[in-house]
Amino acid sequence: MTLFRLDASIRTHGSASREIADIVEQEWRAGHPGDAVVQRHIGVDVLPATAWAAAVSAGTTPEAERTEEQREAVALAATLVDELLAADAILFAVPLYNYGVSQHFKAYVDLVSTDPRAFGTPFLAGKPVVLATVRGGAYGAGTPRAGWDHSTPYLRRILADSWGADLTVVEREFTLVGVNPALDAFADEAARMHAGALAAAREAGRALGALPAAV
Repeated sequence: MTLFRLDASIRTHGSASREIADIVEQEWRAGHPGDAVVQRHIGVDVLPATAWAAAVSAGTTPEAERTEEQREAVALAATLVDELLAADAILFAVPLYNYGVSQHFKAYVDLVSTDPRAFGTPFLAGKPVVLATVRGGAYGAGTPRAGWDHSTPYLRRILADSWGADLTVVEREFTLVGVNPALDAFADEAARMHAGALAAAREAGRALGALPAAV
């Protein structure tokens, strides 16, 4: 079996979303020792900024008349979709940045959507997907930033409603407690949220690890 993992954090060390995703992956590996884990880190190895526009324009350009940039963009989009379709389970680690979805993940979604296999169809129907997402502050009901998280609803809409995935979301808030002195008063709450997120990650990872091997 194969797990596909995608990270969108701009950090490789100290990343809160990676911490959660690492636990999910570890549990997957425990359940499927020796099975493949395919990784893509779009927060570090970023997708070309012009790829989406090139792939879109390629869709209305006869294949023989496409530029090299258009051909490369179409091929890249196909590769991204191939990775998702080939996987038995998928793990996305996508943090909240500036109240919205990571630009790297938005670029990824846009490029994937140019592939005919993915556009307007639940091409991941029923496939188990874990989303690890983190937020520096708190955005729940009654907080000063309630309603400011414009990332998580988008991610749910794309992954579950548009792509059709069987989605499990593992969330952690207050990741900036201990970093931003203005949030020091929330240390206990942040610790509780952290522990809860790690426990949820282990549970989600074990569920993936329990998936039966392909026949």
